[in-house]
Amino acid sequence: MFKVRRPATRRMINLEVRDNTRVSPGFTRLTLGGPELKHLENSGHDQVVRLFFAREGQRELRMPTVSNDVWLAELLLLPKTRRPWVRSFTVRRFRPEECELEIEVALHGDAGPASAWAARAEPGDQAGIFDEGIAYLPPDHAGRQLLVGDESALPAILSILEHAPASLVAEVFLEVPEVADIRKDIVHPEGVRVHWIAREGTRPVPGMLALEAVKGAALPPGRFYTWAAGEAGLPTGVRRHLVTDRGVPKSDIAFIGYWRHGRSSPG
Repeated sequence: MFKVRRPATRRMINLEVRDNTRVSPGFTRLTLGGPELKHLENSGHDQVVRLFFAREGQRELRMPTVSNDVWLAELLLLPKTRRPWVRSFTVRRFRPEECELEIEVALHGDAGPASAWAARAEPGDQAGIFDEGIAYLPPDHAGRQLLVGDESALPAILSILEHAPASLVAEVFLEVPEVADIRKDIVHPEGVRVHWIAREGTRPVPGMLALEAVKGAALPPGRFYTWAAGEAGLPTGVRRHLVTDRGVPKSDIAFIGYWRHGRSSPG
């Protein structure tokens, strides 16, 4: 099983929307801020937080009162009239000196509550977060890496690349909904090759084109560290392929299912 590192202390953090900027047809960038961000530990580059936001028609956001894993049980005991929505996202950027962080949300119209809320969120809207830690934990000797993700993993991978050492050598496979969602100005070390894959409506399940690309890739021989995330079929498929077909040790692979196609998250 891959490792997840959680901060020593965690707490529910109340914030508000400070800005909402459309990055591309399929993504919007939310800037959240507030003085309570002083309690968030900047623990890594794929830092996952639970994002709490009000349902349509709710006047205020009601956050769980406990800062441990019992929060979900408390949440589900609330009637829907008072229960907030909650979804998982990775932090794109964290600016502790300004008490701000950015979260990029993949938009799917009104197909999901997070997408619908993010599309209409305005400055002053309430939001909250709860830190769930990091899973990108390459060993010190991991100078060669494989990073794979769909649109839900894009913010984490971009953050990882921005903070990577100049010596990093990596193959990166990123699947996005449209060609217009491909980022032209990403920052990464010279030894990193980024392979963009746009679905353009060709596949119903995100991540399957990226999985096919990895299976067909001429990866260099020798040991390397892998981080794969996104719709559950992508990271589990990448892991199965690497272990079964390429003999990669399971301990060298971190695989994280952020969501499941056709299934809603609890809450």
